Amino acid sequence: MFGLFKRTNSVSTNELASKWNGKMTLLDVRTPNEFRAGHIPFAKNVPLNNIAGYKGKDNQDIYVICQSGMRSKQAANILKKNGYNVINVRGGMNQWTGSIKGGK
Repeated sequence: MFGLFKRTNSVSTNELASKWNGKMTLLDVRTPNEFRAGHIPFAKNVPLNNIAGYKGKDNQDIYVICQSGMRSKQAANILKKNGYNVINVRGGMNQWTGSIKGGK
């Protein structure tokens, strides 16, 4: 009962860019079309409607991003319930000023 109201950790897009170390997991939970239109080069597309089935390494932080921050917040809650250590990226792609890659 007590864990239900625990806030999900979050970072700004600038904090994400400065923390990037080449080994982090960043899940982009937007639709495949949104992802193809432009995404952070190291992001992996796992749409929100598929997030409950995500299987990743549970010993590392998972960063979650969407367009504005709403879907990633939902995804973060689902992943957290599944035992992952999740960090939501506030502001999403709307706030991202780093490089963007098109396609898959």
